[in-house]
Amino acid sequence: MPTSQEHAAHDDAAAEEQIISDVAKYGFHVVVVPSDGYSPGFAYTVGLFKTYGYPELICFSLNQDLMHSMFWTAKELFDQQPQPDLALGYPDFIGDFDVRFLRVAKANYGDYFGYGRWFYKGWDFPALQIVWPDKQALFPWEEGFTASWKFGQPLLDRNHDFKFREEHGLNVYTTRQVLEGQPVLHVVHDDEGNWQFLSNAQYDDNDLRMVALIEIVAQDPTVNELFQLNYGWQAQREAIGGKWQKEAFEDEEDGAE
Repeated sequence: MPTSQEHAAHDDAAAEEQIISDVAKYGFHVVVVPSDGYSPGFAYTVGLFKTYGYPELICFSLNQDLMHSMFWTAKELFDQQPQPDLALGYPDFIGDFDVRFLRVAKANYGDYFGYGRWFYKGWDFPALQIVWPDKQALFPWEEGFTASWKFGQPLLDRNHDFKFREEHGLNVYTTRQVLEGQPVLHVVHDDEGNWQFLSNAQYDDNDLRMVALIEIVAQDPTVNELFQLNYGWQAQREAIGGKWQKEAFEDEEDGAE
C-alpha cells in the first residue's frame, strides 16, 4: 500500500511490478491510498480498461476490503451491462444501500490516478467513481446528506475550479499585497486547519486581511494545486506556474517557546 507521498510520485518500482502481475493474473489491480489525516483515503483500479474495456473505478473513505469487494461487484455488473446508467442506483454493493456511478472528469485524473497514468502512458482511459449514500440513503448532492461526511467523498465529475475540501466561504488569511495583485507564493495550512495565502512581500499586522477562500481561488486558480496540503504543512514557489516545494510548517511563536 503506497503512502500518499509515494502515490503522488507514482514511481515505486515494487508497486509497478505488483500492478503488472495482478493485471496479468486477475485482470486488474487495486491501488489503495490511505488518508493522511486531512485528505480522505481512497482506492482505484488499474487494468479494467486494458483487460476488459471497462472504465477504471475509484471510491473514497470506505474500508479497504469493502472497496475492493465493490470493485469486483462493479466488474460483474459491467459483464452484464458494460455501460451503466449514471441516472440509476445499483444494489448489492454496500449492504442494503444502492450506489451511483459518476463519470470522472479528465481535469481530476491527475489528482488521483497516478499509477493509471504510468500504466497507460497517459490519461487515455475512462473512469467512473462509485458514490455511496449516507445512512438515510441520501447522496452527497442531495439536500439533507450528512454534513460531516461531505468532504470525505469528493465528487470527481465536478468542482474542477474549486478543489479545496472546505466551503467556498471559509475565512482564510492573506495580506493587502496579495489582494492588490501580488502573486501567492507561500501557502500555510497549520495544525488547526487555518489557511494562509501570502506573497513574498514584507508585511506587518496592519497588512493582514481575512477573506473567503473562494476569493483567493478566483484570483489565482493555481492555488488549487495545494488542495491536498496536509495539516501542519506549507508550500512555496518562485512564481505562478512554478513547482511548489512542500515542507512541515513550524509556527515561529511555537518554536520560540
